[in-house]
Amino acid sequence: MTAQHPLALGIHDLAIATGHHVLDLDDLAAANGVDPAKYHVGIGQDAFSVPAPDEDIVTMGATAAKEVLDRHGVEGIRTVLFATESGVDQSKAAGVYVHGLLGLPRNVRVVELKQACYGGTAAVQMALGIIARDPSERVLVIAADVARYDVETAAEPTQGAGAVAMLIAADPDLIELEPQSGLFTADVDDFWRPNDRSTALVDGRLSVTAYVDAFIGAWDDLADRGGPGIEAIDRFVHHQPFTKMAIKAHRKLAQHVDVPFEETELAVGFTYNRQTGNTYTASLWIALGALLDLDDDLAGARIGMFSYGSGSVGELMTGIVRPDHQQHRRTGRVHEMLAARVPLSVEAYRELHAAGAATSEDVERPRVTTAPFRFAGVSGGARHYEATGA
Repeated sequence: MTAQHPLALGIHDLAIATGHHVLDLDDLAAANGVDPAKYHVGIGQDAFSVPAPDEDIVTMGATAAKEVLDRHGVEGIRTVLFATESGVDQSKAAGVYVHGLLGLPRNVRVVELKQACYGGTAAVQMALGIIARDPSERVLVIAADVARYDVETAAEPTQGAGAVAMLIAADPDLIELEPQSGLFTADVDDFWRPNDRSTALVDGRLSVTAYVDAFIGAWDDLADRGGPGIEAIDRFVHHQPFTKMAIKAHRKLAQHVDVPFEETELAVGFTYNRQTGNTYTASLWIALGALLDLDDDLAGARIGMFSYGSGSVGELMTGIVRPDHQQHRRTGRVHEMLAARVPLSVEAYRELHAAGAATSEDVERPRVTTAPFRFAGVSGGARHYEATGA
């Protein structure tokens, strides 16, 4: 018998969406009476996206997914995995709404996954398992979130909104994901959102410590499983509640494995996240999108991807960038999308924030978004979405 080469599985395509509005952190700093450097340097953020009244995780997720499906069609898609910690219903998966908006076939399974910001990575791992069983299938993974904290708190500048859609497939165009990964779980109360709250609770110092512990723990587990050494990984991208957290964790890893570290090594992967703000489950994958879009020397490179979800679960994956990945980039599209956001004053943002909690009361939402899909409102306790024709 001849030896069979392992099947290449990974990310075939990736698209990013975000909210209609943007708040500049210079304006928030002025309103809060703090030095803007506290935001730009201290946490490493410049702005954050804010959804319009007729936007939410469903509309952003559907917008990102539409871009992927417009390029590749629906053939072979029998599974949609929607990862979020901003669920709009305790029972019905957000992906079911997306399924209807996109006109996907009936013979599709749809599931929602939750474990704080780690859920998107869990969805990717599930997708890989499905494709390994039947390489003719493709899985649509959507990660979408709106990060909301109480106003005038230390966490307020680390809000944000965004979505990523990925097509996971055999023989992928963008990046082949390697089979080994490092895992870490610990029961800590660094960040959580009880069912009776629309904003999260967070212990900022503990969150940083838990993130670093998960990163080092996942690294050690990957090493124990025969994963690549630090010298064999060409680039890293991280989940980014704020970009400075990733820098702190990576500096700790450099000390742990005794290698030098420069903050600029991670800068390209911060490009989009510094503008969208925290996007929870989508954050790591937005960072990967920035790296694939903006780094011109990635062909054949190995990328380390660290995912973290508070509470806490961490995973360190690696992947090899495909030699012809640049043929499939959409460089400039995300920058155009970010530039097109409508600026908000702090007063207008806080009015939207106060009205942003999910409700089962009947309401019509004003037409604001220019994205392909909108949240029309609630009728009879049920949420309704529609295409805008954009």
